[in-house]
Amino acid sequence: MDRRAALIDAVREYREAMVDLTRRLVSIPTENPPGNCYAEARDVILRELADLGFDNTEVAGECILSSCGQGEAVLYFSGHYDVVPAQNPGQFDPIVQGPNLFGRGSSDMKSGLAAMIYAAKTLRDGGVALQGRIGLLFVPDEETAGPRGSRYLAERGLLGRHAIGMLTPEPTGGVVWNANRGAITLKVTVKGKSAHVGRQTEGINAFERMLVVAQSLMALKREVETRATAFHTAPDALRRSILMLGGQVESGSNFNVVPESCSFTVDRRINPEENFEQEKARLLALVGQPDVVVEILQEGEAAGTPEDAPLANALAHSVAQVTGRPARFELCPGLLETRFYAQRGIPALAYGPGLLAVSHGPNEFVPIERIVECAAVYALTAAGMLGT
Repeated sequence: MDRRAALIDAVREYREAMVDLTRRLVSIPTENPPGNCYAEARDVILRELADLGFDNTEVAGECILSSCGQGEAVLYFSGHYDVVPAQNPGQFDPIVQGPNLFGRGSSDMKSGLAAMIYAAKTLRDGGVALQGRIGLLFVPDEETAGPRGSRYLAERGLLGRHAIGMLTPEPTGGVVWNANRGAITLKVTVKGKSAHVGRQTEGINAFERMLVVAQSLMALKREVETRATAFHTAPDALRRSILMLGGQVESGSNFNVVPESCSFTVDRRINPEENFEQEKARLLALVGQPDVVVEILQEGEAAGTPEDAPLANALAHSVAQVTGRPARFELCPGLLETRFYAQRGIPALAYGPGLLAVSHGPNEFVPIERIVECAAVYALTAAGMLGT
């Protein structure tokens, strides 16, 4: 226990360094889409790693892979440096106000990148004997399903090499996300034929045809939303599987013209207990009709790591020691990059300093103390998983 307390104290020595790195990263507008300023963000991360003496570093496409320690087994700290587009340009001017650091990406998840780096540095420089390595992974494109990030690495056999587990500092708000829902998002476009309202019999009303397609989906909605996951989430109603219609809807050109096209989105969120391929096939079968065009906007599988897995136990113990509160495990309401590891049988969990409630919003911020806590939690967890 003395060693663990010493690690926590050592992490706290890097408080200002973590704030400084977070501010420098927040100031880079790595908006995705479209994927701005990735090279600039990579350069800042690479310089930080080099300045701190992480010499086992490589670049793969837009991704950075680094590590410290010796041995075959690797515990990965993985985070993304892209952010959703800002609501105003001032969000890329990081500001410290009281206990919080404001700016786009401060919560999701550039503060987490700083915590990852300084957790690894603390362990490396603290004389902790590790039977394995800490892998530091920095990726883009998390906000758009990872084509140049985790998915890119997975397709090339570079993701999760020799992994015993993975932690990602998503904005979990103090809980541990040990599972995530899968997602299939469609844009469904029903075709018709335009005509003046006075001669509507010469047209084909795409909106009315869309209603028929939507009704079949409503029947599926009523069925799937009776299913509930066994993973924890609050309130209890959020345990239900999800099918949402009409997040975006477009139809017609004017009130007096028969609409020749009508499109709407379908967002299906699949619990870990459900079969992803079966649910996808069922959804596509319902919308796959003549004169209906279907575009898949995103898809990703559900994933889960049991609460009694060794990595979950180590993380829970560390959270309790650092924060003084017992760890709570919950299902993430959205997609997580933990899914890329779970597909390979690698335990993967999300725990980070940010707050989901403010992430992606106009007043995004992160409590500075939580950056320090996250770094301490990661350092203790790695010591518990890899320490002698």
